[in-house]
Amino acid sequence: MSTDLGLPRFAPRGVGHLRGERSFPAAARDALADSQLRRNLGHATSTIRAKRAAVVAERADWEELRAAGEAIKAATMARLDEHLERLEAEVTRRGGAVHWARDAEEANAIVTRLVAATGSREVVKVKSMATREIGLNEALAAAGVDTQETDLAELIVQLGGDLPSHILVPAIHRNRAEIREIFLREMPGVDPALTDEPRRLAMAARSYLRERFLRAEVAISGANFGVAETGSLLVVESEGNGRMCLTLPRTLITVMGIEKVVPSWADLEVFLQLLPRSSTGERMNPYTSVWTGVTPGDGPAEVHLVLLDNGRTATLADDVGRAALHCIKCSACLNVCPVYERTGGHAYGSVYPGPIGAVLSPQLTGVEDNASLPFASSLCGACYEVCPVRIDIPSLLVRLRAQHVEARREASRVPSAEAVAMAAAAWTMADPRRFAAAEKASRLGRVFGRRSGQLTTLPPPLSAWTAGRDAPRPPAETFREWWARERG
Repeated sequence: MSTDLGLPRFAPRGVGHLRGERSFPAAARDALADSQLRRNLGHATSTIRAKRAAVVAERADWEELRAAGEAIKAATMARLDEHLERLEAEVTRRGGAVHWARDAEEANAIVTRLVAATGSREVVKVKSMATREIGLNEALAAAGVDTQETDLAELIVQLGGDLPSHILVPAIHRNRAEIREIFLREMPGVDPALTDEPRRLAMAARSYLRERFLRAEVAISGANFGVAETGSLLVVESEGNGRMCLTLPRTLITVMGIEKVVPSWADLEVFLQLLPRSSTGERMNPYTSVWTGVTPGDGPAEVHLVLLDNGRTATLADDVGRAALHCIKCSACLNVCPVYERTGGHAYGSVYPGPIGAVLSPQLTGVEDNASLPFASSLCGACYEVCPVRIDIPSLLVRLRAQHVEARREASRVPSAEAVAMAAAAWTMADPRRFAAAEKASRLGRVFGRRSGQLTTLPPPLSAWTAGRDAPRPPAETFREWWARERG
């Protein structure tokens, strides 16, 4: 098939999980009101942060590795079409089949057709962000196919009728007691005396999944990387459930975003050092599974690769914004983000939460379809400091905010309250006398915040600012007055 995916287009509306039903501020308010959620998130993210910091400190060349990862990704994106064509050729040469999907609808149709061709009404799944992104489980259910998640955290989310809240740990918002209740309520045949001891919970999940593994004829996976050099696909995981899916079924279907390709094994070596340290705080992943085409008598007899665009070429067309496609989905930025730690992933409305989701989702859907996400950040810069491929997320967030403001300005002839306020500020600051007068007038605000020293509530339209943050109480003396008094 051809690599011509047509003109760049955004991920379609009404399918998949890239757009939330509510804006981030509205959803975040509900999350902030849930004290148990905040406790769960705070404990989990602090634990992962500490583990990551320890193993990263062991590498004297960590910053050199980050720079190498950034350079490899940038070079790969610059010649993405060539690498994808080579990947396709190598997969095909080794007995696999490659399918190109312009968007979520095409990808779902391709996978549904492939599953139907096997005659199976049941599939087992490896944890996959790409399949969550396109809403594959829902598409298969509509076609009468039962989909079983096998990653423990994804299983918890599935049984609980929930959605993932984290890239690496989808059930990070659940504690052990909640998981036990879900298993007792939803897992057939579970021991009523089940406790919330981690080992007992894992044993219950293992027993439940074992029969699914043994009878499954079709498996569906994502891919952490695709190596163009040999047509190899790779999944890293911590449990081994993915390996069961990748080896036992007769048919294996992989859905991979086109940005996941790496040119060679030498390039992959860099990422296999960056990814486990940044994600799980481990020196290497417990399970690294690689498959290359079809080998008679060993593993699946049919191997399919679905290469997914779904807004990626539209992102690639932006020379600056394309940096978001460098992401290797380690989730390090989520674990250090003060906003994510307090709201969790559901508030973002996308399968990609946290700082990276705030820049990636709006570019896959078009900024106006996710206009609130670029503002879901304090711009503290912690995400850039931990990103293993040095994505400058804060700069991308500011750029997307500017695009949203420009889009609103072009769409409306009536200036917004913010635009009026900024114009008034510019006029005031353009003249020293006007600015000095404004400084003196600001002292009127001292009547507010006398007890706390902060202005927590201001009258409209300034109330829009204090609704989400405090402002310092104006000083009793302006800088100009202090300067005149001290320096004459």
